[in-house]
Amino acid sequence: MGDLRFGLLGAGRIGRIHGGNVAAHPRARLVAVADASRAAAEDLAGAQGAEVRDPDAIIGSPDIDAVVIATPTDTHAELIERAARAGKAIFCEKPVSLDAARTRACLDVVRDTGARLMVGFNRRFDPSFADVRRRIEAGEIGRVELVTILSRDPGPPPLDYIARSGGLFRDMMIHDFDMARFLLGEEPVMVSAVGSCLVDPGIGEAGDVDTAAVLLTTASGRIAQISNSRRATYGYDQRVEAHGSAGLLAAGNRRATTVVFADGRGYAEDPALPFFLERYADAYRAEIDTFVRGVLDGGSLSPSGEDGLRAQVLADAATESARSGQTIRLG
Repeated sequence: MGDLRFGLLGAGRIGRIHGGNVAAHPRARLVAVADASRAAAEDLAGAQGAEVRDPDAIIGSPDIDAVVIATPTDTHAELIERAARAGKAIFCEKPVSLDAARTRACLDVVRDTGARLMVGFNRRFDPSFADVRRRIEAGEIGRVELVTILSRDPGPPPLDYIARSGGLFRDMMIHDFDMARFLLGEEPVMVSAVGSCLVDPGIGEAGDVDTAAVLLTTASGRIAQISNSRRATYGYDQRVEAHGSAGLLAAGNRRATTVVFADGRGYAEDPALPFFLERYADAYRAEIDTFVRGVLDGGSLSPSGEDGLRAQVLADAATESARSGQTIRLG
């Protein structure tokens, strides 16, 4: 098989990132772009030497081997099913759906058609976070006992986005649920969550929270603690820590430079990078590379649809726990 030929569905902010990474990959070619905004599709296609086609044409085109789905969340499941039935390999941004039952039905289609599906939990591919996982697997910290994940956005998204996001646990913290599974090495069986509205009263009026914490517990007693906030005055705050029986592994924030200035007043350094596009640029490139190599060379595609479903189940449980004040036990 030669280069992997891609169609891109969605030319918004994340679609532009994926489109550029596909076009720059030495074993891939961006053939066509589709978007509800013709101007956005034309702009991206023109920049990357691709054509503009509608989604039906991309999914049905014999000159396209794989699709990247970077459209609004409520379109993901249907597009995955259509692409699977058309024999395409599929890379889809998280989540498959905001509804776990709909996700399960979609994954049934993927299994029945034998399609290749990878879900875009990009943080697994951050070089530092991936190295923490590798060193856990190598036994450097012994048996993992406690995982701590901190994730704080520099500011809240627009209120119209909040209203359709599915809530903080499904929209923002779902990345951290996947990271907790990635580092714990066991599936959580208990979920306890609390949430508050401390950043923007409008978020509370929309029925969501902007500040939250979750405890996950596995069957053997391993614990993950996750905190999220829609506000961080010092940049995009992304940190993980894994504590084990033989040591500790931690990965901190990334800054624009590593320069430190010191004078009589003390020490100063750059704030954390401003947001996810800058913070996870390497991760976005690495996940597309993993997808391309997996499809062309026959390797496994991970994170899988099942990984997406398991993170969704944890997000649903956290949403219910925060609402009810009860710990949720998972079957």
